[in-house]
Amino acid sequence: MKTQVAIIGGGPSGMLLSQLLNRAGIATTVLERTSRARVLSRIRAGVLESGTVEMLREAGVADRLEREGIPHDGCFLTDDDLMVRINFKELTGKSVMVFGQTEVTTDLYAAQDAMGTDVLHDVSDVEIHEVEGATPFVTFQHEGHEKRLDCAYVAGCDGFHGVSRQTIP
Repeated sequence: MKTQVAIIGGGPSGMLLSQLLNRAGIATTVLERTSRARVLSRIRAGVLESGTVEMLREAGVADRLEREGIPHDGCFLTDDDLMVRINFKELTGKSVMVFGQTEVTTDLYAAQDAMGTDVLHDVSDVEIHEVEGATPFVTFQHEGHEKRLDCAYVAGCDGFHGVSRQTIP
């Protein structure tokens, strides 16, 4: 197998990176250790900062976010009897958007499916090789077979406990 960028991690970070790169004409292959159903059912963050919203717009995946997301201009911080409102809009000129990570990930997967991106799920034993060299590659198990993915770059989007953090300097 060969691609320009191997992306380790098929959560929202990996899928957003893949979407942005694909839209720029750069081929990607995404490797995810869990099933697609598991990724799409993970409940995580529900508030998106303005920079993230802009990036989703740039990636062409903000249509549903714009329709269903709830703009939120501030929050309250409390401590015992003290309650202080932090008004994001007044302080920064920007709001956050309430829209679940699960929904963002669903939209990213739909966009990547439409582009025909290779997203492999249930991969295991992922190892990144020669990451600082001219010809990095990734080996992994998928569907009972050891596979190799040659690439120009490896992007680690597999989180704090992922293999990328241990391997990529």
